[in-house]
Amino acid sequence: MFGITDLTTYLFGVIVIIALPGPNSLYCLSVSAGQGRRAGAKAMAGILLGDTLLILATVFGAGTVLKLYPALFDMIKLIGGSYLAYIGTRLLIGAYHTFKNRHAIAGRPFNPPKADNQNYFYRSLSLSLTNPKAILFFLSFFVQFVHPDYDKPFLTFFVLALILQLVSFLYLTLLIFSGKKLADTFGSRPLIMTVAMVGVGALFIWFGVNLWLARL
Repeated sequence: MFGITDLTTYLFGVIVIIALPGPNSLYCLSVSAGQGRRAGAKAMAGILLGDTLLILATVFGAGTVLKLYPALFDMIKLIGGSYLAYIGTRLLIGAYHTFKNRHAIAGRPFNPPKADNQNYFYRSLSLSLTNPKAILFFLSFFVQFVHPDYDKPFLTFFVLALILQLVSFLYLTLLIFSGKKLADTFGSRPLIMTVAMVGVGALFIWFGVNLWLARL
């Protein structure tokens, strides 16, 4: 159907890949937990748009361009890795302040300071677009499920991308609602919040380092 060789396997693979912790999903979760569902929805919109643009770039040959010009790949991954490390560092700083003020926070309802949530869309969009590995992933993942003899490969790529984005939308929506619930549940327990923020911050820094070390 639509030139897809194994739809069941593809759907299973998409669910597993999207469910694994990654910078996009963790960013959406942390924004939702800290700033509420409205901010989380803006972060999700930026992520979905960024992934859509990367998929379009993949279809139109961006993977080949990155392989032909390694310096471009290195520049993008340097920017992307730095941005991931920056987010991780900010979370670690936030964890330090939470721990420092733990006695004042304990037992109080979770009420984080409101930031300029107008920027969450652009921040998550930047997070998606500065990950050149995503282009190579989409290219290597999609082609496994495109029938070589199908006369409309662009239609196949479109259907595969639509399925991926639908699963991503449902998963990020779940994170938005669970993030706020987790924040409300554990927000008055500063030690738990500190550990969670340190863990997520360390993951972001690891994602950044991993992107710096990526090779074509």
